[in-house]
Amino acid sequence: MEQEMIGKFISACRKEKGLTQMQLAEKLNITNRAVSKWETGKSMPDVSLMLDLCSILGITVNELLSGERIIMEDYQKRAEENLMELQAKKEKAQGEYNSILKILIVTFSSFFVLNMVMNYFFPEINFNNLLGLPSIAIAAILLVKWFFKNYEIKPR
Repeated sequence: MEQEMIGKFISACRKEKGLTQMQLAEKLNITNRAVSKWETGKSMPDVSLMLDLCSILGITVNELLSGERIIMEDYQKRAEENLMELQAKKEKAQGEYNSILKILIVTFSSFFVLNMVMNYFFPEINFNNLLGLPSIAIAAILLVKWFFKNYEIKPR
């Protein structure tokens, strides 16, 4: 399931139907920039839009995920390949999330221990803000980075 191939397929199907990116976007209640991102392979259509998109373009979801028209003899095989690839992507995203979570736990634990040690040896200095804010910033940056890598935000 190559995004660029899928994007070119969406573009070709849209043009076959005589639709502009703006017209397709209006039918799906999204921006034309989202359609442009799909067609250039920068992102994929949201799962909640796939059935409507396929209906408008006159294709099946399996064809959309394959990035090409599928001959009926190959349909079952391609469906299984697409499902396996989607499962692999889901597992990869979950693994990345778990890694980030482990990094955050180690980071917060390290800052907590360091804070306790610093407060023990230097009780007159308040290290809470010095160590707490960077750990919160690191956590926020990692989570935001992971979120934007794995999800597409669509306007309502």
